[in-house]
Amino acid sequence: MVSYKAPTFTERQAAAAAARDKALAKLKAKAPPDPAAVQARVEAAERKRLAAEENRAAKLAGREAAKAEAAQRARADAKAVPSDAERKAERDRRYAARKSRQK
Repeated sequence: MVSYKAPTFTERQAAAAAARDKALAKLKAKAPPDPAAVQARVEAAERKRLAAEENRAAKLAGREAAKAEAAQRARADAKAVPSDAERKAERDRRYAARKSRQK
């Protein structure tokens, strides 16, 4: 049985050059891209980019609307919290009502 013989540097170099030449020949043999197909791909990519931009704008507008709504709710809640004077007046009204029931 014959043992394995490792290739020498020059053999490896020749094999790499042959592989490179074969790949280059395969690339040159390939037909050039059809300009109409290339244009269609470019247009599709542009439509996709515009759609993504519109989606981003819609999401941003939604977030801004949510922030504005939250701020409006916070202002409404702040108005709903009675001031100290209002709380005192309500307490005095309840006190007076309680006293009037006891008489």
